[in-house]
Amino acid sequence: MKTVFSGIQPSGVLTIGNYLGAMKHFVSLQSDYNCFFCIVNQHAITVPQEKKTLKENTRSLAALYLASGIDPARSTLFVQSEVPAHTQLGWIMQCIAYIGELERMTQFKDKSEGKEAVSAGLLTYPPLMAADILLYAADYVPVGEDQKQHIELTRDLAERFNKRFHDVFTIPEAMIPKVGARIMSLQNPLKKMSKSDENQKGFISMLDTEKQITKKIKSAQTDSENKIAYDPKNKPGVSNLLSIYSLFTNQSIEELERKYDGTGYGAFKDDLAEVVVSSLKPIQERYYNLIESTELDKILDDGAEKANEVANSMLKKVEKAMGLHRS
Repeated sequence: MKTVFSGIQPSGVLTIGNYLGAMKHFVSLQSDYNCFFCIVNQHAITVPQEKKTLKENTRSLAALYLASGIDPARSTLFVQSEVPAHTQLGWIMQCIAYIGELERMTQFKDKSEGKEAVSAGLLTYPPLMAADILLYAADYVPVGEDQKQHIELTRDLAERFNKRFHDVFTIPEAMIPKVGARIMSLQNPLKKMSKSDENQKGFISMLDTEKQITKKIKSAQTDSENKIAYDPKNKPGVSNLLSIYSLFTNQSIEELERKYDGTGYGAFKDDLAEVVVSSLKPIQERYYNLIESTELDKILDDGAEKANEVANSMLKKVEKAMGLHRS
């Protein structure tokens, strides 16, 4: 069975874009792959974090993973900081990486632009991301288009290490969903939906209430044609809503276009709001049960134990190949 690794930062409640583009996809992977799902809280601290909020967000993200359908009997769910091998291999990967290739990373450029000072971790977190992946001999890494560059760097670092020392690392491949990898903002359908959007109407949180969801969808940007048709170039707003509808219901875009042929945006948005609310309701119920329970921490404890076993085994191979072991 091939191995899949994925990590998400605990930097706030996930949006439906995160769910449709990633987590819903993760659930289906569990049947066919050996899956490791990591809450990458050490990546989160490349920018300032408040202690209490980071702790709460970490548990909250774990609960959302499980509420969305991640099964701890079939997948390993754990917190990055509870597996020290991540930062240990991360340092080794920093020593394999070159400053020039890190400075060329698009996300570093975007996040550092206009800042008087940025943390060194913002520059060097791609080698830590590489370590996350390589520790588990991952064959595939589910990512969005915006993360492809990081997977390419991971591949480069793994190949560089293998040539210089020994064939230790599996060379991973990016796994990009054909549909749903990029859900767009409800208010600006030309940019990706993000929980950090200053316009709260631009995204739907996984924990939004029925009233909030309905209001946000009804105010979503469309156009003046009042025609339900998928045309991302000329009708980006409507096309984004069709993608959301399709991914929540597993109906094809073509089916939805036929269903709403001759129908205006009002009725379409009403139905979409109902679909999103009904889809999130069981996830939210499971989430609130988990967040108050000891079951959540037991699952994370077990996940950390399993992840440590696998990660430590790989780290020993790496250190031995480099000459970092006396024996």
